Amino acid sequence: MKHLLKISCLLLFTLLVSCSANDTVQTSSSGKTIKYLALGDSYTIGQSVCETCRFPIQLQNELKNYLTFKDVFVTNVIAQTGWTTTNLKSAIASQNPTNDYDLVTLLIGVNNQYQNKPFSLYEQEFPELVNIAIDKAKGIRANVIVVSIPDYAFTPFGNGNTTISMQIDAYNAFAENYCIQNNITFVNITDITRQGLAQPNLVAIDGLHPSELAYSKFVERIFPKAKMVLGL
Repeated sequence: MKHLLKISCLLLFTLLVSCSANDTVQTSSSGKTIKYLALGDSYTIGQSVCETCRFPIQLQNELKNYLTFKDVFVTNVIAQTGWTTTNLKSAIASQNPTNDYDLVTLLIGVNNQYQNKPFSLYEQEFPELVNIAIDKAKGIRANVIVVSIPDYAFTPFGNGNTTISMQIDAYNAFAENYCIQNNITFVNITDITRQGLAQPNLVAIDGLHPSELAYSKFVERIFPKAKMVLGL
């Protein structure tokens, strides 16, 4: 009888330990949350393409392929058609996103050029926006990716205007040099958009902005850098 009692107690103890261990596994196996902040203008909000066609959402969907079903990917887009560097700074200040993003992309400047703002304004505000992006990226500069400005000269709207291209080159050269000097990742996608007149399917139906296909080509270049940032 005593022998049976000892066996029963042992079985009960084993069961309790087993349940406790399983509870621990369930608690620790919850997925992670990845937060992505996309900052920009019409090229980030995806003017004239569907919501899932714009590059931040295409990038999000590519990155999600490397996550488990328990992981959560949160994307926040602060961008609007027509925004200059000044507009973007004001919007970020107004919306005040948190400072815990794992990945931040920044693509800005075309409207400074289009609206004939002084180039000195971009020279002042682009570095400020990069520093804001770093702050939002947990203060880690390696979590920030700057994307070059597309060249809308190679669209029906731009009609091959060489002055536009020269000015876009100046903006991109400043941005790239700043990123190189400050160890910020810079991804050049401008050459993709310069195929727009030869390959009309790279231009959206409005004859000005990139198409879904063009954005997918952007993502092909941004994705490896983003994947590295997130350690996927």
